Amino acid sequence: MSGRLYGVGLGPGDPSLMTVRAVEAIAGADVIAYHSARHGRSIARSIAARHIRADHVEEALVYPVTTETTDHPGGYRGALEEFYAQASARLAAHLDAGRSVAVLAEGDPLFYGSYMHLHKRLADRYETEVIPGVTSVSAAAARLGTPLVEGEEVLTVLPGTLPEEELTARLAATDSAVVMKLGRTFPKVRRALEGSGRLEEARYVERATMPGERVGAFADMDADSVPYFSVAVLPSRVDAERPVRERGEVVVVGTGPAGPLWLTPETRGALAAADDLVGYTTYLDRVPERAGQLRHGSDNRVEAERAEFALQLARRGRRVAVVSGGDPGIFAMATAVLEAAARPEYAEVPVRVLPGVTAANAAAARAGAPLGHDYATLSLSDRLKPWEVIAERLRAAASADLVLALYNPGSRSRTWQVGKARDLLLEHRSPDTPVVVARDVGGPGERVRIVRLAALDPAEVDMRTILLVGSSQTRVVRRADGQEVVWTPRRYPEA
Repeated sequence: MSGRLYGVGLGPGDPSLMTVRAVEAIAGADVIAYHSARHGRSIARSIAARHIRADHVEEALVYPVTTETTDHPGGYRGALEEFYAQASARLAAHLDAGRSVAVLAEGDPLFYGSYMHLHKRLADRYETEVIPGVTSVSAAAARLGTPLVEGEEVLTVLPGTLPEEELTARLAATDSAVVMKLGRTFPKVRRALEGSGRLEEARYVERATMPGERVGAFADMDADSVPYFSVAVLPSRVDAERPVRERGEVVVVGTGPAGPLWLTPETRGALAAADDLVGYTTYLDRVPERAGQLRHGSDNRVEAERAEFALQLARRGRRVAVVSGGDPGIFAMATAVLEAAARPEYAEVPVRVLPGVTAANAAAARAGAPLGHDYATLSLSDRLKPWEVIAERLRAAASADLVLALYNPGSRSRTWQVGKARDLLLEHRSPDTPVVVARDVGGPGERVRIVRLAALDPAEVDMRTILLVGSSQTRVVRRADGQEVVWTPRRYPEA
């Protein structure tokens, strides 16, 4: 009869934080296995030392490499793959002989631990029990004495070995975070925290619950003194004190065409860091509510007033996010904010614009690739410019054989522009020209259809619709599943 395999989580380092079940598993095991570097010392064994008896068979699983280079033909990864295969075979020999094996693991066995590599090779062949342990994440939060996450906040756990740009993006996008595996990655993690605007919030915890424990501000730490067993922590923002500023800033953010799936990491970070959110109420409703954050919703027709209000808040030291649908620079709030900010009284207020997924890009992706070649973007709204200007630009774009992205095609008070635009375009385009009619892309009422220009019905178009009108080169094909896909080739026939 085969023996039983135990993956034993030992907790973060203090032996008193081992669970009762972990102690029981060690006591009942015939073989105690643990990982160590080539110097022979094992942190896992030192944590469990008081529970290891003289009659226990010990299996020290010595890594062939840690951070140094290797001449293994498969490189670093190949050397470790061979090591885990050999270690698994050693433990399998004990299990086949009927001996139970307890593999010791710092923290939790299945949380960034080496045990999991053995588990994947053995658990399907032998009866196995994994005993969870207190993670270094929980231990670090406890040592800081501050909530890690609260309410609807999201915690992100990151290895410091990720590329710097990836770390920066993820740190900018999340509420709370823990970055593990510091050591040599510390300078990169520091740059990522700084690049994401989170360095001031970051805390540092070294060897939590172990001898030599150290806690402090991440920004104050010397890179040369940071060991592998340390973490960076961005704790909960719920009760964090907002810094007192002489002057705040305005960040104009694009939320994309619909909900949270369309936000960029940078936009998520700006929304989370804001003291105040200002915007059209429909767009504000897309942003999750956060404790301590003020929301200022208004009607869609007061852009100038909304922009000035945001700048006034920033002059009083508030960090303001002006929320815009789609991309804020395309028929949206960025222009209004920058126009107001050009006035002398706001000259000192910092203003940033963060891009968002545009309605045109979202609709094009749903339909295929109609914007694959040159295209023009126009608004059919004549609220801010006369129809004569719109018609002239439509003729010019149509005669240039550009694909057209038509924003603001119609509303309850504007019902004739779509028909006029269609008739004008038919002077330059074939009646069979494909038109993507996309409504509420990404939202619950999403509907994307491909019609022909001559059949475009103005009654089916409203303010939540965008129209993509093909050029003479735009193609439509019906695929095997019956779906029509539209695209514009990147090469013209004469090229």
